[in-house]
Amino acid sequence: MENFQYYTPTKVVFGKGTEDLTGELVKAQGCRKVLVHYGSGSVVRSGLLDRIFRSLDAAGIDYISLGGVVPNPRLSLVYEGIDLCKKEKVDFILAVGGGSVIDSAKAIGYGMTNDGDVWDFYDRKRQAQACLPIGTVLTISAAGSEMSNSSVITKEDGWLKRGYSSDYSRPKFAVMDPVLTMTLPKYQTASGCVDIMMHTMERYFNQSDNMELTDGISENLIRTVMKNARILMTEPENYNARAEVMWAGSLSHNGLTECGTDGGDWSSHQLEHELGGMFDVAHGAGLAAVWGSWARYVMDARPERFAQFAVNVMGVDPAKDDAGTALKGIEAMEDFYRSIDMPVCIRDMGIEVTEDQLNELADKCSHFGGRTLGVVKKLTRDDMYQIYKNARG
Repeated sequence: MENFQYYTPTKVVFGKGTEDLTGELVKAQGCRKVLVHYGSGSVVRSGLLDRIFRSLDAAGIDYISLGGVVPNPRLSLVYEGIDLCKKEKVDFILAVGGGSVIDSAKAIGYGMTNDGDVWDFYDRKRQAQACLPIGTVLTISAAGSEMSNSSVITKEDGWLKRGYSSDYSRPKFAVMDPVLTMTLPKYQTASGCVDIMMHTMERYFNQSDNMELTDGISENLIRTVMKNARILMTEPENYNARAEVMWAGSLSHNGLTECGTDGGDWSSHQLEHELGGMFDVAHGAGLAAVWGSWARYVMDARPERFAQFAVNVMGVDPAKDDAGTALKGIEAMEDFYRSIDMPVCIRDMGIEVTEDQLNELADKCSHFGGRTLGVVKKLTRDDMYQIYKNARG
């Protein structure tokens, strides 16, 4: 096993009606003025935003609001949020929504506390030295941003989608009411479940001498999400299933499932980021579309690890060798994706990728040849091109 540090400072307030406690949670932060950051119309139509405002009013909190966050959150809105917060002297951000809203809030938080262009952090030009404190009211189980140190932002100029991680951005608290996720469309629920699973699978596929305990947590987390994802396809208002998935989303991305590992591979996420930037696809769906092609391309570098996943997570009967077992596990995962109406190739998302687009995806993902990806197998720009081509369908 590897040495590790486990840091999860976020206070979690979980259960029915917990959003009504938001005002008191914000008040405990000792802030003067709050930005309430949110997405499109769902939090308005559901009445959630009004309930949050009433809770803040009851606690005597001064606040302003900024909506308009979209999936694959945009840098332009981040800039708008930074300007607004500076003008209004905001010292706390409350994100009401899913991962895109929380990621946008984190980027605004960086921009408020560091000089220069906030995009520099996402472009790997420098490191943040602080972040405005953030609280969250979660409405979508997927990204795990409510407890993580990471965020992903899309720059419209060139449609570059980049992630940045820093413990400065870990939220102070996360309000998590599974009821708030019950109105999500089936596709968004399924996409979120894939995202949760992939946060653990990225860490699971590594080149470490792994801890049995961490492996066991990871394997059970993935199985739990799969089980409850199937339930939610036919019972969208099943509270227990929603609760299992919501809690799994937080645990999958707060660092727990990488304890004792080298941190994991993360190639699938990087490959998907460029798909999201180019085609604006749902993140979890994009992950499902590329994962099988990535797994087949790299499994020969760690067949025993893929075989363990196949048996312990997917429940397949072992083949004659690890490579055969690994392949059966990959196929079983793709069958699961299909069972919840998720894609297993890019064409399944209604996208016909041209040769020029394949090359553009590989160029952007490799930072135009300036980086490799992954730890299971180091991927060059040409490897990335081949995986995209194999995933085309």
